[in-house]
Amino acid sequence: MSLFQKLLMGAACIFFVLTIYGLFNFNIYLIILFFLLHSLCLILFAYRTYADIHDDQLDSATYQQDIGRELADKNEEVKRLKGSIEESDSKLLEISREKEALSLENEELRKNIATLEEEKKNLEKEKAKLDTAEANVKGLLPPMSDGYLKNTTVNIIELANQAKDELEDSARAANLHVSVSSPGDTLLVKADPGRLKIMFRNIIDNSIKYMKKAGSLVITISTINDDIFIVLKDTGEGLPEDETKHIFELNYQGSNRISGNGLGLSQARAIVEYYGGTIYAKSTQGKGMGIYIQLPA
Repeated sequence: MSLFQKLLMGAACIFFVLTIYGLFNFNIYLIILFFLLHSLCLILFAYRTYADIHDDQLDSATYQQDIGRELADKNEEVKRLKGSIEESDSKLLEISREKEALSLENEELRKNIATLEEEKKNLEKEKAKLDTAEANVKGLLPPMSDGYLKNTTVNIIELANQAKDELEDSARAANLHVSVSSPGDTLLVKADPGRLKIMFRNIIDNSIKYMKKAGSLVITISTINDDIFIVLKDTGEGLPEDETKHIFELNYQGSNRISGNGLGLSQARAIVEYYGGTIYAKSTQGKGMGIYIQLPA
């Protein structure tokens, strides 16, 4: 209740008392005047009360509208924040996926690095082996023939026959018949004739040493495209397969070893590889030994 309402109520009470008092002491005009003033105060009090209630209702409605607008704003803010949170969650999920992908990629890179390092170690080992083999080849290579020119071509079939003829007596003593087979009498190759003859001699001499019975050694020389293929196949005792693969190793002697330094076949391999060729052996114990050579023509 406001101060004005309190004054009106007080005035109404006073005028009411004066009206009652006037019934006994005042004339009728004063009584009517006091009663009218009393009624006026009550009317003004009622009006003021109604106006305050109406104002309160208006304020309440306005307040409700304000609250509604604020709630709408808050809802929009909440919606915006939810959108921001969802966007942040989406970005975090994407970042998490990218992180996982990068982690997998890093793991793959580590594996690749480990593999490359292992391959590097293996290559270094192979290089060391090749360096050793190259050193061995250089050490095993016989000196070049006097007057030999690198661009000179030689007849490899003639060199094979010369090597056979030079070892004819030793072969006959070992009951070994050596023969050279080829589609013609001439097959040219760029190589030192002395070295090629030593290659043939070493392989023939190896068959003579390990023949241990009457037999034969056939040297077949042929060409395929730009390569020369030489097969030296004897009918001796041969070697087990697990020993055959080692016969070109320096100083290796198999289970049928006899006196000697074991350099013959190693030197033959050194000569073949020096000229860019390959050499390998096949053997079955009791069925002879085959030496297979490929040389660029």
